[in-house]
Amino acid sequence: MALAAAILTSLGFTAVASAQEAPVNHDVQRNVDQQERIENGVKDGQLTTRETSQLEQGQAHVDRMEQHDLKNGPLTQKEQAQIQHAENVQSKDIYRDTHNNRGQNPDSKSSRRMASDVQRDVNQEKRVDQGVRSGSLNDAQTAKLQGREAHIDHEERVAGANGHVSRGEQKQIQRSENHTSRAIHHQKKLGA
Repeated sequence: MALAAAILTSLGFTAVASAQEAPVNHDVQRNVDQQERIENGVKDGQLTTRETSQLEQGQAHVDRMEQHDLKNGPLTQKEQAQIQHAENVQSKDIYRDTHNNRGQNPDSKSSRRMASDVQRDVNQEKRVDQGVRSGSLNDAQTAKLQGREAHIDHEERVAGANGHVSRGEQKQIQRSENHTSRAIHHQKKLGA
């Protein structure tokens, strides 16, 4: 009887922990999905560099919200609702920009640079998502990493605001991405 009670108690705590972690998992996976949609739009020529940079600013906004809300622990229902609203707005913006009959040659140097940067965003968001799902990243660590992702998204916004990403701008973004990549590795190692 005591064993059964201990198992039920343990399962109850596991269910509570899973319920608290589920919104973070969903939000990080949605970041991956939206970055992939942006990446596909750049690669297909449906998005201009300027549109992509504006969408990256939207991603930065969502990442900053997650950073702010997660640094204090699990998301509240109100925080989750606010993040979902921002993600929905971002999703509509991605759809609008990929279906507005504007575009850009996906083989131009600027498009290839932007596509490369967005692809790296996808990869890093996937690594964060994997860390959250495996339990090797807690809320505070995820918050720090989302702040770093927001910084990179903002750099991409600035770089592409004039419709062109130069080689120098891309190098600066790559330095930030390399720094963030090391931070993801470090944070996951701490949590393991």
